[in-house]
Amino acid sequence: MDIEAADVIRLIQQFLRENNLHRTLETLQEETTITLNAVDSVDAFTSSVLFGHWDVVLKTISTLRVPQKKLLDLYEHIVLELAEQRELGAARSLLRQTDVMQTLRERYPERYLHLEQVVGRAGGGGGFEEREAYPNNSTRQKRRQALAQSLATEVTVVPPSRLLSLLGQALKWQQSQGLLPPPDAMATTAFDLFRGVAQVAKVEEDMPPAQVGVNIKFPKKAHAESVAFSSDGQVLVTGTVDGIIEVWNYMTGKLRKDLKYQAEDNYMVMDDAVLCLAFTRDGDTLASGSQDGKIKANYYFVWKLSTGQCLRRFPTAHNQGVTALSFSKDGTQVLSASFDQTVRIHGIRSGKTIKEFRGHVSFVNDAVFVHDGSKVISASSDGTAKFWDVKTAECLATLTLHDGQAVTSGVHSATVQRVVPMPNLVDQFIVCNRSPFVYLVNLKAQVLKTFKTTTKPPGAAEPIPRDVVAVAVSAKGEYLYAVTEDRALHCFHVESGALQVVLPQVSESEVIAVAHHPFSNVLAVASDAGVVGLWKP
Repeated sequence: MDIEAADVIRLIQQFLRENNLHRTLETLQEETTITLNAVDSVDAFTSSVLFGHWDVVLKTISTLRVPQKKLLDLYEHIVLELAEQRELGAARSLLRQTDVMQTLRERYPERYLHLEQVVGRAGGGGGFEEREAYPNNSTRQKRRQALAQSLATEVTVVPPSRLLSLLGQALKWQQSQGLLPPPDAMATTAFDLFRGVAQVAKVEEDMPPAQVGVNIKFPKKAHAESVAFSSDGQVLVTGTVDGIIEVWNYMTGKLRKDLKYQAEDNYMVMDDAVLCLAFTRDGDTLASGSQDGKIKANYYFVWKLSTGQCLRRFPTAHNQGVTALSFSKDGTQVLSASFDQTVRIHGIRSGKTIKEFRGHVSFVNDAVFVHDGSKVISASSDGTAKFWDVKTAECLATLTLHDGQAVTSGVHSATVQRVVPMPNLVDQFIVCNRSPFVYLVNLKAQVLKTFKTTTKPPGAAEPIPRDVVAVAVSAKGEYLYAVTEDRALHCFHVESGALQVVLPQVSESEVIAVAHHPFSNVLAVASDAGVVGLWKP
C-alpha cells in the first residue's frame, strides 16, 4: 500500500489545529502548499454561514485554502451585512485593512467602490438601501445560502485525532506480531514513540505537593464522586454524581479526545452516582460502582477503557450502593463493598458471587485485597476494620481504633473510611477513620504508627484537632497525605511520622475524594464544587 506524502502532511496539520498550534499550521501550509481544508462538521460550518456567525466563519476560513473568487464573494457579503447592521467600524476595518479586500480593490475596482458607497451612505443620512446592496432581486438570506453551498464544496470532514489513532493502531499491530511486549507486560512500562522502544516507567522521587497544576471543572450542579489514576499511569478517570465516567489527560486537565467514543461525545454511563472506581494492572480495565447497587466492571468482559464498551454488568451485586472496588492480582475477580454491610467477591467471567464476608453492622466504606490475594481488609461505619481469610470467608481479626490507638471494646469508635495499601510494604496499610488520627497497621491488625492532624487557626492559642475526610499515599510510600474537614492537606513523612508541611486549603468546598498517581508526584483532589484539582510539587 502506497502512502501519499500529502496525506501524512494533512495528518500533521490536523494534529496542529486540534492542539491550537495555528502559527505552525499556517507555516506548514505555506511551505508545502498543502492544506487540510477540513472542518469538524460541514453542517455546523454551513449553519454558521446561514445564520451569519461571521466571527466563526472567518476563524474557520483562516485555516483553509479557498479559491480567491469565493473568498472575495464572502468578504464582500460580510461587509454588506456589517453596513446593514450599522457596525460601520467593523465594516470599514474589513474593507480597508484586509488583504482580501485589497485584492478586490485592485482587480474589481467597481465592486470595491460599490462597497465604499454602501458603507458611506449607511453612516450618513442616506441609510442602508437593501436593493442597492443586494441587486438583481437578491436578498441577504439568498446570498447566505449561495455562499454556504459554494463554500461547502471546499471542505471535508475527517474523524478527529487521526494521527494519534493511527499510531495507536500501529502499536497494537506491533504487539500482535510480537514486536512489542504484550499488554500485561506493558502495564509497568512507558513507550518512547520517537525512539520506538518500550522503557520501564520510573517512579519519581517522592515530593509533597505545593501548588495546583491544572483544574478540571465540571458543569454546574455536577461534580466528581470518585477519582482514580489508571494502573499504568496514563490517564485519570472520574465518576460523577450524575453517573458519567470520563477519561482525562491529567497533565492538561482536558478530556482524552484520542478515545473515539469521547471524541464523539459518547461516554461510559451508569444509572446513578459513581461512588468508586478501580483498575486492573493493565490499565485498560475499569470497574465502577454506583449508588443504586449495580457494578459495571471491565476486564475481559466489561468496561474497556480504550473503547468505552461495557461487556458485563452485575445488576444484583449488592442490595444497596457499592462503595468500593478492588481487582484481584490476576484480574479475574473483583472485590466489592457496600452500604448493605457486606463485602463480596465476584467472578468476572461467570458474573457470580464467589465469596461473601459478613460481620459488619453498618455501612462498609472500603475493602481491598492484600498483596498476595489471600486476605481482604474492610473498613466500616461501625468503627472497625476487619481482616478476612479469602478461602474460608472467616474474620481473622477486628481492629477498633479510638483516640490514636487500638482498643478492644467499650468505646464508640469513629467511622472507618479508607484502607490504603502501602506501595513498597506489602504487609502494611494506612487506615483512616473520621477522627484527627490516621493509622499505619500491619496484617496482624497491629497499629505500628499514628499520625495526628491539627490546625492552628489565626489567633488560636493551641492547635485544634481536625477530623480526616480523605487520605492517599505517595507513589513510593514515603509520604502520607491527609485532607481534613477544614480542607487542609497534611503531608506526613511515613518513616519518621513527622508532619512535613500543611497546605491550608486545597479546595474551596468539601473534599470528597483524593487519589495519587502511581509513578508521578500528582495528587488529584475532588470537591463537591465541581472541581478536581491536580496538585504538583
